[in-house]
Amino acid sequence: MNRATSMTRGMEGLEALSEVRIPSLKGKVGDEEWNIRVDLAAAYRLVAHYGWDDLIFTHLSARVPGPEHHFLMNPYNLMFEEVTASSLIKIDVDGKPVEPTPFITNPAGFTIHSAIHMARDDAQAVMHLHTPAGQAVSAHQDGLLPLTQTAMLVRGDLAFHDYEGVAVDLDERTRIVADLGTKCAMLLRNHGTLAVGGNVGECFVKLYFIERACEAQIMALSAGDRINNPQQGAAEVAAEQGVRGLTMAANLLAWPALLRKAFRLDPAFAT
Repeated sequence: MNRATSMTRGMEGLEALSEVRIPSLKGKVGDEEWNIRVDLAAAYRLVAHYGWDDLIFTHLSARVPGPEHHFLMNPYNLMFEEVTASSLIKIDVDGKPVEPTPFITNPAGFTIHSAIHMARDDAQAVMHLHTPAGQAVSAHQDGLLPLTQTAMLVRGDLAFHDYEGVAVDLDERTRIVADLGTKCAMLLRNHGTLAVGGNVGECFVKLYFIERACEAQIMALSAGDRINNPQQGAAEVAAEQGVRGLTMAANLLAWPALLRKAFRLDPAFAT
């Protein structure tokens, strides 16, 4: 083999590695499932855009229509900026793919997400991240502090779950569900952040608020000890406003705008 042939084959190999060929599922699943797939793929791309991804780790999921509690998760071996509507894997409550797929799933992701999807009918979407700010606040003894408006809007809906190791033990599902209760946000202690929503957009916007609140807290505490605390009762007022207004703002305003942003960044996610 001469050098030119070797270089050509080498370039072909690199091209094969740089492209993931994903057969389209459009028209092969129902319209409602397809729309959920597009929204969830957009959420993955937006997580990557905001720098919240952790290589191929962490996970976002969404339940698909039907009584079976099937839900969609990311292929374990794709970067978040590679996820498309067709690449998302539909899995059952035992963590097994419902349909043939060339991809593999994340067992830790299955444990956390299946627990919540199975236990709560309102949990149509579940998102979990490992951002440095989210991990830092989850490791702080007092958790999320009422230092900013963003934190106060979500803090009243926040639960906590103690760290038990990498979440591969299915027995942990019971404790995750018990700790979450009826709330829609959680700090997984020494681990990261989690949000629950009635749809993908609502869940993403809640997660956005949690992450921004964590980032602001780390910045505020690193600036010194001269912290201005809100006046008495203000945090409770903001928490009530968050319960009433955040879901509506997410569904009617923020998510439609974010979806347009995802299309501007790379419309290939919707394939």
